[in-house]
Amino acid sequence: FVDICFSSTTVPKMLANHILETQTISLCGCLTQMYFVFMFVDMDNFLLAVMAYDHFVAVCHPLHYTAKMTHQLCALLVAGLWVVANLNVLLHTLLMAPLSFCADNAITHFFCDVTPLLKLSCSDTHLNEVIILSEGALVMITPFLCILASYMHITCTVLKVPSTKGRWKAFSTCGSHLAVVLLFYSTIIAVYFNPLSSHSAEKDTMPTVLYTVVTP
Repeated sequence: FVDICFSSTTVPKMLANHILETQTISLCGCLTQMYFVFMFVDMDNFLLAVMAYDHFVAVCHPLHYTAKMTHQLCALLVAGLWVVANLNVLLHTLLMAPLSFCADNAITHFFCDVTPLLKLSCSDTHLNEVIILSEGALVMITPFLCILASYMHITCTVLKVPSTKGRWKAFSTCGSHLAVVLLFYSTIIAVYFNPLSSHSAEKDTMPTVLYTVVTP
């Protein structure tokens, strides 16, 4: 559900721009698009961590799986992470809303991303950049560290399995998840966790397409 919504926040508008040859969006529409894009980015980020924990329990504690991964725990995790994701994105959106935009107001991107918008602003964006590199980094790095910890335990457990077939079966269970984790986090880091001055449309577009379209 999150992945379908994630792609739906950018791809339909992008296709409409190409078909109708009208590439305009209101400021309100732009901020709304940005809000939902990053809400689903955060949810993907959190759910990847929850899935890593799910794999950890399944591989390292298989006999306790049904007792540990209960329906109540899953529902609580999803609801809690949904609230955190909305609060995080609301902070960035409220900081973006008061900014003034000048020059030609042409976004050199295929959706309303935070970095191109900050580059268009003629207001002081220092606070926005600090929040992205601090609070934004915390929101992204904490789940990533949880994923690393889960896979370290999984790897140690799998290496103790005596048969090669058993080890391969355990690793193949996690293969698709690991591929998405590597693609998602490498592109996110490449796009957002650099100074604003180092960004360009050419450098940012391809990794952005990878995490907004390919990853889902």
